Amino acid sequence: MQILWKLKRAFVKEIIAEMPEPHPPYNTISSVVRKLESEGFVSHEAFGKNHRYLPMVKQSQYKKQAFKSLLSNYFENSHSELLSYFVKEEKIDPKDVTQMLEQIKNNQS
Repeated sequence: MQILWKLKRAFVKEIIAEMPEPHPPYNTISSVVRKLESEGFVSHEAFGKNHRYLPMVKQSQYKKQAFKSLLSNYFENSHSELLSYFVKEEKIDPKDVTQMLEQIKNNQS
């Protein structure tokens, strides 16, 4: 998705060219793009047998949906479990957490 947002429209070959070496197989990227299309995130324009793909959702919409999925699938919809995970696994300084909570409080006012 990041590459499609960057390029705006792209054939699978163009998507692959933007990826770091070693490039994944064509069929792998084609499958991923078709899966994204079946989920409504991507659409295509047909040029004979070739398809040029384009994003159908904004990056902010995609991020929101991905985050909700992450929260639901891995943290049982618990924001506190998510925060606890990041503090423990990503070794976030408690001072940073306190600062983030202050920013959240200020944004809600």
